Amino acid sequence: MGESELRARIGWRTKSQSATMVFVNNKFQFAKVQNNRPAFDSEAAWQQVLSRDPSAHFFYAVATTGVFCRPDCTSRRPLKANVRFFHSTDEAQAAGFRPCKRCRPMTEASRPLDRIRAYIEAHVDRPVRLAELGRVAGLSRFTAQRLFKQAMGVSPLQYQRALRASSLRGALKNGDSVTDAIYNAGFGSSSRAYEGAQLGMTPARFAKGGKGEQIGWATARTPFGWVVVGSTGRGLCWLALGSTSAEAEASLREEFPLAMLRRDPSLSRLVEAALESVRDGSDLDRNRSTPELDLRGTVFQLRVWQALRQIPRGETKSYSQLARELGDPKSTRAVARACATNRVALVVPCHRVVGVSGSLTGYRWGVERKRQLLDAESR
Repeated sequence: MGESELRARIGWRTKSQSATMVFVNNKFQFAKVQNNRPAFDSEAAWQQVLSRDPSAHFFYAVATTGVFCRPDCTSRRPLKANVRFFHSTDEAQAAGFRPCKRCRPMTEASRPLDRIRAYIEAHVDRPVRLAELGRVAGLSRFTAQRLFKQAMGVSPLQYQRALRASSLRGALKNGDSVTDAIYNAGFGSSSRAYEGAQLGMTPARFAKGGKGEQIGWATARTPFGWVVVGSTGRGLCWLALGSTSAEAEASLREEFPLAMLRRDPSLSRLVEAALESVRDGSDLDRNRSTPELDLRGTVFQLRVWQALRQIPRGETKSYSQLARELGDPKSTRAVARACATNRVALVVPCHRVVGVSGSLTGYRWGVERKRQLLDAESR
């Protein structure tokens, strides 16, 4: 073996290079790296990985998986002993690591909005101040908040609460104890969970399918069929359409099978308020004489429902158009599913979303009823 071949195999050091041995996929490999970079403070870098700091400017690799990531990658945190740090993606690839498919470190640096969202998602378990979000995005705290609300339709605080609520609902449905579900979701107490989780009932009652919860309801005939409204102490939780009063009432009982339902004729005013949103585009949210809406869903569903309420009366948008406006062009199907699971018809006007060709496609309460609603709004 010649001297040049030997040097090539072991990564012979030159003035500008050094050989580093890394253990990748159960075998050692030599990698050439530049030595004109400042040395890493490995402990500080590790803390940034633990906190998923989106402002960190380096990459880390995991020897046992052969993958390298951004510090704010949402994948499971590795063992510290298996982590290597790199200044660039070139260094990581030269060392034999491949890019993570989740955080995609080979793509350009994320936008300020993406950094803000990633930071909130990584710190759901504690309050996140606007000053922190400003530092992460490189903006003032007020600009960071305004940018986030314009793009997401909710404030950073509302977004974090929705994340916690989604986590709590999932844990309760999976059979976790109420106490564990509350604290693992980031709530400090049961009362805070009730206030912030958008369950429409206490966490314990939600876990039991609404058992013991009192829901007032009323039905009324409208030009679009029978309407049923249901309201808890937190506000309107159900508004559905049916061909008959019995069919409309049955939809409420199916949604809350263990709740205590009581007829409340005074709630018929909510039916009239909902019809106003069709006749003149008025928003139930702005009517101080009515209770607040109780919209329950995942973070993405809440974003879609908020976007639906921004569609003016007499106009429609396609599912793909709505997905693009939400910043995720590939989420067309998810947008359609969010529309299909809308629990508050008319007020959250999912009937204003159509197919890309203008076709009416599906509607939870019937395509013909969707046609009637759109015809009424076009006059």
